[in-house]
Amino acid sequence: MKKRKLVLACVLAAILFVQGTCGAFAAYADAAGYVIRSPYEDVIWEGEEAWGAYKGSLHSHSSYSDAEDTLDVMVKEAYRQNYDFLAVSDHGITGVEWDKQPYMHPLYFYQPIIDNPFASLSSVDYQAILNGTYLNRGRGMTPVLGANEFNNLSLSKNHVNGYFLAPDQGNGFIGAENEIGYEQAIAYIENCGGLSHINHPGDWIDSNSNPEAVYDPYNIELFGNLLLKYKSCLGIEVFNENNGVTGYDRILWDNLLLHCLPYGKTVIGFSNTDAHRTGRVDSSYSIFMMEENNSENIKKTMQTGAFFGVTRNLRANDIIGPEKNIEAMNTDLPAPMFTRLTVEDHSICVEARDSETVQFIADGKVIYQTEIGEQPVVLDLDQIAGAQSFSYVRIELFGEGGLCFSQALVLDNGEEPLTYEEPEQSPIQQIWLQFKGTKLYTVLAELIKAIQGK
Repeated sequence: MKKRKLVLACVLAAILFVQGTCGAFAAYADAAGYVIRSPYEDVIWEGEEAWGAYKGSLHSHSSYSDAEDTLDVMVKEAYRQNYDFLAVSDHGITGVEWDKQPYMHPLYFYQPIIDNPFASLSSVDYQAILNGTYLNRGRGMTPVLGANEFNNLSLSKNHVNGYFLAPDQGNGFIGAENEIGYEQAIAYIENCGGLSHINHPGDWIDSNSNPEAVYDPYNIELFGNLLLKYKSCLGIEVFNENNGVTGYDRILWDNLLLHCLPYGKTVIGFSNTDAHRTGRVDSSYSIFMMEENNSENIKKTMQTGAFFGVTRNLRANDIIGPEKNIEAMNTDLPAPMFTRLTVEDHSICVEARDSETVQFIADGKVIYQTEIGEQPVVLDLDQIAGAQSFSYVRIELFGEGGLCFSQALVLDNGEEPLTYEEPEQSPIQQIWLQFKGTKLYTVLAELIKAIQGK
């Protein structure tokens, strides 16, 4: 009898132990159905070990390609505007140290003729910018070397930015037009061991003239499948310069997230100045959350998505806002910014500065919007109908000084991701895409647009 009681006691103890260690989680998972995965989960927001919030742009230009101002002028202007890092990604020219002359592309030899000279920084100024003694700023600015905007002779604006390339990689890369050109550039960058993102996709799909293009399944599958096929292609530019050609790319981003997340790939949203003159430096940029401002951490943060995107200009739209145009570029209005973004169970807590409104977007739709001030805003997804079926939630801050977005917080329901298989193309499709990749096709297409008055 005692032996039977002892065995029963051991069994009960084992059951209680299992319940105490994983049973509570199992019950929680059964009831909730998902866990929120945040790219900011490792960020330390306060205290002696708090991470820094570093301002920068991964897409900028100089007169070594088609910009109006020299490398010397552009770098110093970014420094004056408190940038902490900068990538000079001239067209078809891989960036080197700012006190060196990069590859000289014959295409741009016209620049000095039109009074846009070539000029790098002096070694003295370069070192002063690196260590922060230039203008006594007190902190340096990190160069993101090996950056290059590919398809430099493209007429269709199918541009891709590559990063962390060797100095002799990518120089003079002409690239094909349209779809094939995108893939050639991304594949080349991956084969070189670099990282990439797709630049201003709204320019290529011409969503300014036709906003419905961001919903077109062909465009979503094109960009989405490139992101799935090439691991090194991290995402797309959501904001570019003053968003003159990219006003609807936030919506395209939402659609690409929905396309890629079932395969386990998060699409990172980038925000860059794409500045070709100093007057556009205060346009769109990013805030990277990092332990220390260096090239290694910048590369890591690009991949993890532990950063925020800011724009100072954005057109109104009636789908996800803003209600009115934002026009804060080159003003003294402070841009909105997250000061904390944390997750506990199914609650998302947001703290911010210089912000008036916060909105939460899930699967392309605004699910909650409220005013934000000094007090945190907490959204409990358990109070939102249908939240268990969301793929992601992302957050946007609005203020007089612009818009700031977070990366996607992914709702992981524990299912195994799908395996991506590249769609097969018929011989006719292949021939058509090859033709679309030629300059002849692109010139003819532009002529037809001009005749039609588009």
